[in-house]
Order: sequence, then C-alpha cells, then structure tokens
Amino acid sequence: MTDSADDILQRLPARLKEARRAQGLSLDAVAKLSGVSRSMVSQIERGESSPTIATLWNLTRALQVDFAGLLDANPDRHKIELLRAAETPTIDNRGRNCRLRILSPPEEAGRHEVYELSLAEGGALESRPHKTGAREHLTVLDGSITVEAGEQSARLGPGDTARYPADIPHALRALDGAARAFLVVQDA
Repeated sequence: MTDSADDILQRLPARLKEARRAQGLSLDAVAKLSGVSRSMVSQIERGESSPTIATLWNLTRALQVDFAGLLDANPDRHKIELLRAAETPTIDNRGRNCRLRILSPPEEAGRHEVYELSLAEGGALESRPHKTGAREHLTVLDGSITVEAGEQSARLGPGDTARYPADIPHALRALDGAARAFLVVQDA
C-alpha cells in the first residue's frame, strides 16, 4: 500500500461510519459486537481518536468488512460499473455513414479508448494522425472492413484483428455492405 499514514487516518472515520450504517447498526450495537466502548467508536468515527490495530480488527470483524478494504484508497474499484445500451454515448458526426459508441470511461479519453464502430454500406472513418506512438486495434464483428494506414491496407472479415499505427493518416472503410467492429485507440 503506497498511501501515507495520514491519508489512511483521514479516510478511516468515514469508512467506519459508512460500514456501520450499511449494516444498519447503532453505535451501541457496534460496541456490543466489537467489545470497543460506544464512546471510543463515536470518537473514531468523528476522527477524534486513532484506533490501535487491535481495536480496528475488532471493529472490522463486528462490521463484517475486510480490514484491507476498509483502508483502501479506492473502495469502488471492486464494484461493477454498468453502462446500459440506451445510455451509451455515441458519435455520429465523424466520418461518412459511421457511428461510434463510446464504451470506455471518460477518464480514459486520450489514453485508452474503446469504441463499437458501425459503418453503413459505403461508410468510412477517415482519421488524421493521433499523437506520436499511438496505435489502433480493430476487430471486425460483422461484415468486411478495409484498414488503411499510410500506404498500407488490409481487408478484414468477421473475427479478424488488425493492429496499426494511428500516428499517421488512417482510414476504416466498409466493404460489401454494412460492417461492425470493436476499435481500441491507445496513445503512447
């Protein structure tokens, strides 16, 4: 764990209180279950007292929470984050007869982006060079797509994957009807 003791001590009161409330327990109930006095539990939750390891252990057992998870800087990292199909952001104004569904989280923009690409018949996504060292990874789900990167091109069918430089002009074009693919953009 790379967090400083001060960081942990700042998070601890709120985490203990959240865990107690999530269990629907009163201060008295936690005191009885943990063997830690009600006043001490209250002081810890208000940040007025720093618990010993033994006290923390007793509290985490009483609250049925993971000791390490209680001190974790990012407790939400173990939660499932849902993005329903109807709520997925889309980009329709790039390219020709092209739709991009943004599947990656917003904080990844410019570093690691994931899209579902839909191209109508004759559709194309033509891109200017990205940042130096950027690469794209395209996996075709349905139809056929031609990948062009600089002077090279390749035709892909369902299940095929192409990895190519994206720091040069590049394009994706639907062949023989509509096509669908996953597109991953990685900046260096």
